[in-house]
Amino acid sequence: MSGTSEGPTPATELNRSVVTESEILASPGAEFAEFAEPVEPVEPGEPAGSASSRSPAPPSYRSVFTAAPLAMAVVDREGMVTGANSALADLLGRDQDTLTGAVAADLVDLASDARTWHAYRELLRGRRARLRCTRRLKHPEGHALWVRVTVAPLPPGDGGVLVSVADISDHRALQARLRHLRMHDPVTRLPNRTLFLERLTTALEAESYAESGTGRIGLCYLDLDGFKAVNDTLGHRVGDQLLAAVADRLTRCAQDAGRARAGIPLVARLGGDEFALLVEDSTGTDQLADLAESLLAAIQEPFDLSGRRLKVSASIGVVERHAAGTTPTALMQAADTTLYWAKADGKARWTLFDPERNATRVTRQALASSLRPAIDRGEFALEYQPLVGMDDDRVHGVEALIRWHHPRFGTLTPNRFISLAEEDGSIVPLGRWVLRTACRQARDWQIQYPDEPPIFVSVNVAVRQVWDSDLVADVADTLKETGLPPHLLQLELTESAVMGSSGRPLQALKALSDMGVRIAIDDFGTGYSNLAYLSRLPVSVLKLDGSFVRGFQIEDRAAKASPADEVIVEAMVQLAHRLGLTVTAECVETSAQATRLRRIGCDTGQGWLYSRPVPADRISELLGIPGVQAGVGNP
Repeated sequence: MSGTSEGPTPATELNRSVVTESEILASPGAEFAEFAEPVEPVEPGEPAGSASSRSPAPPSYRSVFTAAPLAMAVVDREGMVTGANSALADLLGRDQDTLTGAVAADLVDLASDARTWHAYRELLRGRRARLRCTRRLKHPEGHALWVRVTVAPLPPGDGGVLVSVADISDHRALQARLRHLRMHDPVTRLPNRTLFLERLTTALEAESYAESGTGRIGLCYLDLDGFKAVNDTLGHRVGDQLLAAVADRLTRCAQDAGRARAGIPLVARLGGDEFALLVEDSTGTDQLADLAESLLAAIQEPFDLSGRRLKVSASIGVVERHAAGTTPTALMQAADTTLYWAKADGKARWTLFDPERNATRVTRQALASSLRPAIDRGEFALEYQPLVGMDDDRVHGVEALIRWHHPRFGTLTPNRFISLAEEDGSIVPLGRWVLRTACRQARDWQIQYPDEPPIFVSVNVAVRQVWDSDLVADVADTLKETGLPPHLLQLELTESAVMGSSGRPLQALKALSDMGVRIAIDDFGTGYSNLAYLSRLPVSVLKLDGSFVRGFQIEDRAAKASPADEVIVEAMVQLAHRLGLTVTAECVETSAQATRLRRIGCDTGQGWLYSRPVPADRISELLGIPGVQAGVGNP
């Protein structure tokens, strides 16, 4: 048989050079892959055993191209369509004749982004093996058409490339439905936390606000007050109905806010009874405040649910700031913190994020996490403030006051960390350290000044030390270890702690008193004292709260002091003396205050008139010196 100028292309060659529809659907997004070169065709007339002798002659390239259900076009190296099958014409809603000579990139929108356009041009030049991408086209009938486009080179002899187009609209619609289900709350049909965080992340990207808008972002983080009670008493079905009704009201508020300003806030349910409204391109805190007010008002209106009339309120944390430099995590943390403030401040209100208040909270958390290790690292120290006799101006005792020399925050006074120690229980080991250190120092003073009357040391004790430890045993062991006589130790408890003492605390106080340790009530007069109960407590000292002494201060020297302050203090002093108790006045700052307290009958005074809290060596300088206020002075 004579040779032919151009033989038909076998089906096996077409399968290797054309990307199938299944390959296209299995490849998401735009990607690049190596393209396998086609095998050489088997020419007719070859010896027996060749492909042509084992099977009928394959159909021609043109017939396979035309009959293929996959939409295809042949494109030359200049990017022009040289041939297209009817499947492509049907898919694009075009006349098949109009496709020939058209610019292929325009047909399937390959020039819409730089990356895909560059890859396509490289493929036409023979520098790429394959291009796959997804495109959204507009059909002539008006509906959107999602297609997966694959471009692959034809065999060298044919030149150009083959463009395959697969309709994936149904697949995309299914993906969209699944995404909607995945990104929306089934109860309220609002966007869920996942979609909200996705939208928030996009809003905080630089390109979202760099060229337009205000460059600011706002967030209202909302929580229903008492929602758990609704679920517990009326059931989760009613609870879900309430959540759906709340969602409707929040959505209406967002729409109203959007009509007043550009852009409708995104409303989302973050979980449970928590909702959030995201305000992109916010105009400032006033906008967020107005939105928060409208949300509170909308939720406070009664709800009618299945014949039930419910009334609830909400607490809202409001954050508004520049988008630049803010992260989704930081914004959500700020909103969560502010919502907590709104709850703590009384609920049914909105609270604006306060950087200073937040800094205090962060510092508090940092202190709480490092408190226990600080005890082991020896970061605490004691200072002592003299307790001076009102009749002789001599040091009778000292109060031990703890200081925390924090490596980051400097020296901290007890009001910065004692409450934290009480909350996490570290007050117990810390209290043991204070007790042991103070008693050891008092014993050292006794040894150093044997000719002077020994001074006592007063140590503050928290109620949790009584409950969480054996305070009586701790005190006994400490006195035995240091050699300090029991009568030189005074333990101070606040009035609120002592007055309600019963059971174990009262037993501990009695045991300590029987041991010879003095018990003092600190800040006396600030609580609701049960004076009859006071007579049954093993107390030996009352420390008048400083507010009474400060009332003696006369700002206007020409004015006369009110006799009421003096009458109240004098009455408390006389009561204490009748019960066999001594009285110490706190916060004595002037000689005039000291004179009046001495006239009233106070036994000892404590305050800056005599000395600030000082290290132990400074106390040593005061021992044995008559007239302490003359030696130290008013700082």
